[in-house]
Amino acid sequence: MKNHYNVLFLCTGNSARSILAEAILNFKGRPTFTAYSAGSHPTGTVRPEALRQLEQVHLPVKGLRSKSWEEFSQPGAPKLDFVFTVCDNAANEVCPVWPGQPMTAHWGIPDPAAVRGSESDVQRAFREAYFLLDRRISLFLSLPFKALDNLALKRELDNIGQSTSPVAQNR
Repeated sequence: MKNHYNVLFLCTGNSARSILAEAILNFKGRPTFTAYSAGSHPTGTVRPEALRQLEQVHLPVKGLRSKSWEEFSQPGAPKLDFVFTVCDNAANEVCPVWPGQPMTAHWGIPDPAAVRGSESDVQRAFREAYFLLDRRISLFLSLPFKALDNLALKRELDNIGQSTSPVAQNR
């Protein structure tokens, strides 16, 4: 078993869901995991609602930025062990070739940035996205990496991507 894993969370804009996932895993997974996030068409800014949600649960936001996935396919980029798409658009796009052939899975999360309505509706959407990602990342961190071969691990990652939270089920 390796001592350290690098994980990349992908979304189209890299402004909300992938940013949330990066922050959650960097907090919960340390020191074994380092998380990154990127987008196929990054907006260049992180949604203030995402930053606010992270601050509400006391997770660090320093250094979070919207960036292109091309950063992670360049020479000198961190060697990735896992790549998770967290939005359906990114899952359907042709991704760059990741050096080292990391394990991939799709963990589709509804886009909180697409929610229109009152301020409380938008806050609720960001909160639900956060809790769904938090649950999936907690399940990911509980996997017995030592005991699983690559095929079994891939199956477990896909199962995590199918999991839903009670919050999401009650929508």
